[in-house]
Amino acid sequence: MIIASEKRKSNIAEYLLYMWQIEDMIRANNLDIERIKANVIDRYKGLSDAQRNDMTEWYESLIDMMRQEGVEKNGHLQMNKNILSALVALHQALLKDPKFQIYTAEFYKTLPYIVELRSKAGDVKAGEIETCFNALYGMLMMRLQQKEISAQTMDALKQISHFIAVLSHNFKLDEEEKLFDKD
Repeated sequence: MIIASEKRKSNIAEYLLYMWQIEDMIRANNLDIERIKANVIDRYKGLSDAQRNDMTEWYESLIDMMRQEGVEKNGHLQMNKNILSALVALHQALLKDPKFQIYTAEFYKTLPYIVELRSKAGDVKAGEIETCFNALYGMLMMRLQQKEISAQTMDALKQISHFIAVLSHNFKLDEEEKLFDKD
């Protein structure tokens, strides 16, 4: 909750990846708040009782949402889908606006990697931005599992990461109403 709040303010991509990780962590604990308390919340040292209660309520609300939205086994919460949709909408707006040639160039440098990843995804048809996030999340999971990542994959992930960082920066500017001219 505390980390999520900070990430939401500072970097939307990190926030989204963190929230996907939280969804998986909740699933790994069988949507059981007592297990989450023992395995997650109790590991935070120095929390006040109020902070501990706030974290518990936050996890409970996420568990409730996951159950209501039917994403107990897989998939993403609607609030996370909404962020992805907002990023896609911004991506499309940036590509259409000739003032954002640097962004467009970064996208076209990343596109071959996206196309390759999409071809390997099988029946899972994700859009370009979601494909980038899936790749970054996959890298995160591989690192957590201490699996080796090939040099070719690392090159692709570096470009994808850079591109998503540019998109995230633009998202922050847009939220601050500093990106597009207000005619």
